[in-house]
Amino acid sequence: MNWRFWKKGRSRVKKKKSALHEWTNAIVFAVIAAILIRCLFIEAFVIPSGSMEGTLLVGDFLFVSKVNYGARMPITPISFPFSQHTMPLLGTKSYWDGIQLPYFRLPGFSEVKKGDVVVFNYPLDIDSPLYRPIDKQENYIKRCEGTAGDTLSIRNDQVYINGKPEAAPQYSQSSFLVHTDSTGISQQLINRFNITIRQQLTTHDFELLMTQQAAAELKATTAHIISVQEYNQLNGVYDPDIFPHDPSLRWNVDNYGPIIIPKKGWTVKLNSLNLPIYSRAIQVYENNKLLVLGNDILINGKKTETYTFKMNYYWMMGDNRRNSEDSRFWGFVPENHIVGKAVFTWMSVDSGANFLNRIRWSRIFRVIH
Repeated sequence: MNWRFWKKGRSRVKKKKSALHEWTNAIVFAVIAAILIRCLFIEAFVIPSGSMEGTLLVGDFLFVSKVNYGARMPITPISFPFSQHTMPLLGTKSYWDGIQLPYFRLPGFSEVKKGDVVVFNYPLDIDSPLYRPIDKQENYIKRCEGTAGDTLSIRNDQVYINGKPEAAPQYSQSSFLVHTDSTGISQQLINRFNITIRQQLTTHDFELLMTQQAAAELKATTAHIISVQEYNQLNGVYDPDIFPHDPSLRWNVDNYGPIIIPKKGWTVKLNSLNLPIYSRAIQVYENNKLLVLGNDILINGKKTETYTFKMNYYWMMGDNRRNSEDSRFWGFVPENHIVGKAVFTWMSVDSGANFLNRIRWSRIFRVIH
């Protein structure tokens, strides 16, 4: 732009900016640019737990794309930069929830698809005693196993979508009962096959978490391993920790459903059997008042037999199926909780290794599948 009209009649002597002024300008510009990049394009995360072993390892640093599904605009706009919900060192809230904006997402390249590794806000936090706004809840990472409108079931740890078996993720881990001789399981074998000891049953028997390939190689590698047998909970054995926590639905982590994942615009006929499955979405995620009086269902004070969903929902599961708190425990993930798609790891640190071997060089800039 031509700024001569502004300078006309003014002193032509240029004032030299102080070093402090220049540094302040540079820092402010860098912070604003970083916030915009983090909000609209890409954000860095670190894996804190083993629920996605061996696709993602504890200590993996990864980038999550916001543009794939469209960036979600801040719901809580006033907050301290680069903090999720707590101020570093102080331990106090890093945001002010006096202003809450409605959910809005920019257009993205695609919808959430089955098989995507997705970061989302933990859905149970929304009605916890320590309530936080949606975008300030804890970040979780799982694999999408079912999308809106799908019918999902699990039989003997095998996921079925619309009646068809879904291929397990390449590095997904299952539970195996392993019987050994007096030698037991050496640390060398644990490290070699990336095994997690879930529990030791006797001096000779263990429940181990590992991939199918690792289980086959473990049995073939050493004579100390007498038997390796995949372990699943029996069909019909009720687990009270499993969503929707209803004893009439005798489901567990290995045998579950079938269950229809809600889709925006889908109208479900409500009854005593499916109300426990959808009541949380109706009440908590879509902000309705739900009341059951005898055989009558009232939504926002009106008697009804149906409900039409306002959002799409997803079913998320960890690749380490026996060591993952996921949709089997807390149900559907609403679309307004979706943060982004995990795209690649840029660093990986093994905190348990010695200093020279701490960096996992083979995982740097590794694309996430």
